[in-house]
Amino acid sequence: MRLTFLGTGSAMPTGRRAQSGALLETDGSALLVDCGSGVLDALARTDTGYEGVDAVLLTHHHLDHVSDIDVLLKARWLAGETELAIAGPPGTADLVTDLLAVHEYMQDRMDLRLVDIEEPAFSLAGFDGERTETRHSMQCFAYRLTPSAGGPTVAFSGDSEAFPELAAFADGAAVFVHDCSFPDDVDVSNHPTPTSLGAALDEADADLGRVYLNHLYPHTEGHHEEMLASLGEAYEGDVRFAEDGLSMTVEEV
Repeated sequence: MRLTFLGTGSAMPTGRRAQSGALLETDGSALLVDCGSGVLDALARTDTGYEGVDAVLLTHHHLDHVSDIDVLLKARWLAGETELAIAGPPGTADLVTDLLAVHEYMQDRMDLRLVDIEEPAFSLAGFDGERTETRHSMQCFAYRLTPSAGGPTVAFSGDSEAFPELAAFADGAAVFVHDCSFPDDVDVSNHPTPTSLGAALDEADADLGRVYLNHLYPHTEGHHEEMLASLGEAYEGDVRFAEDGLSMTVEEV
């Protein structure tokens, strides 16, 4: 299985990070997790490209996670790829329908399968998934994704405050991609700081291969070392910053 970070930024662009998006690939299947602004361009730089994506999985419906969906659909249509599954929290089907309704010429161009994920477990684009609720300003799902044919698990926190139950949800994951939007000196809700994330990871005592800090606001620039040091006061595991374009083969823990 391969994981590629397409966008590791936030709702405040820096010019160096696209908004939220990651690509998971296994056995000829490609799953795009979130599709914020700039993700389509990053996707075009991969070997898979926007033509090769089988499905899009949304953590939630904030703009920095969905704003490239309609441009992705048009690009695929122009490339002759008209089939796509788009799944996410309840309301995802209405969201995509409403986005397309804004652009009359896009009506009936695509053969879409729109899925509102209601159950705790699901299957999508060659992956078996599990979801749980996060603590954010709107309904947001964290996901565990494992190739249906077997293999390592990658977990995504979505946007969320840090709390032990979310870290425990990722137990056994080879990679856990977790929101860490701000350094400790920013007073914030709905997102974690390094200290709160370190405490949650320590309390959960989950077996994690590697944690990647993601969804980085401009406030984090120039503070990566101190953020890692702060997080490391409570959690001794392997923690790194996600970067746009970083691509890796994911192996079992």
